[in-house]
Amino acid sequence: MKKWRMIVLIGCLFVVPSLAQAQVDKLFERFFEREESRIRPEDLRVLQLEISPDPVRQGQRVVFRVTISNGSRNSGRVTLVLKDKDEIISEVRDAPLRPGDNQVNFPESSYRFSRSDHCFTVEADIQRTRSPIDASREFCAKRTNLGWTLSDKGIGPLYVEELEMYPDPAAPGQEIRFRIRLRNDGRPIRGHVRIQDRDQLVAQVENVSIPRGYTEFQIPHSRYIFQRFDTCFTVLVDFERTPYRVDALREFCAKPTGWTLRPQIGK
Repeated sequence: MKKWRMIVLIGCLFVVPSLAQAQVDKLFERFFEREESRIRPEDLRVLQLEISPDPVRQGQRVVFRVTISNGSRNSGRVTLVLKDKDEIISEVRDAPLRPGDNQVNFPESSYRFSRSDHCFTVEADIQRTRSPIDASREFCAKRTNLGWTLSDKGIGPLYVEELEMYPDPAAPGQEIRFRIRLRNDGRPIRGHVRIQDRDQLVAQVENVSIPRGYTEFQIPHSRYIFQRFDTCFTVLVDFERTPYRVDALREFCAKPTGWTLRPQIGK
């Protein structure tokens, strides 16, 4: 009996180390296989960055959505960090990224737009090492009359260089027409140009081309009636069903002393 136990014990001394070594070898194989197959920062590229709502007004909460291309053949989970210069805006932990294009929503943020320009970058935190992700282009928010936008379909900046009224001065009840001189410092667009007195439509011209640079528009006759003591006009451009208020170099207000838009001497 003692001899049998001795034989078993000696056998275990030879078998167990070999089994232990086999398990260690498997662990090393899995480790190096994981190292080779994990996603690397150079595999990633930011294709698109969007905000919702767009445009977003100051004080509104905003959601950032990023489209990332994974150029490797591996899937994995990556922590993504959204930054404006050195400021962290939001982050998503363990975002799943498959080969190809992936869309990831960052948590809603109360981020405040406070500077003249805001350009965003995305970083990947992999194995506790954070690296910036290359982007297809710069993603910078632009300020518009309706708020901040990341859309590259926006317009402008546009400026009203001059707004004239004919006849000037105008008598109450008299038909009037307008001439607008616009300056477009952005890309060429096509839209409706309208003049408003607060929320009241005064006159408009539809579906006109607004090229880059200076353009003059003759607005058809209007039966607008001057009613208030101080009437101030604003110009809006409707582009892709969105109204944009156009900045003016000065106020265009008609006074009841003959209802004129001509600048007052000394003002």
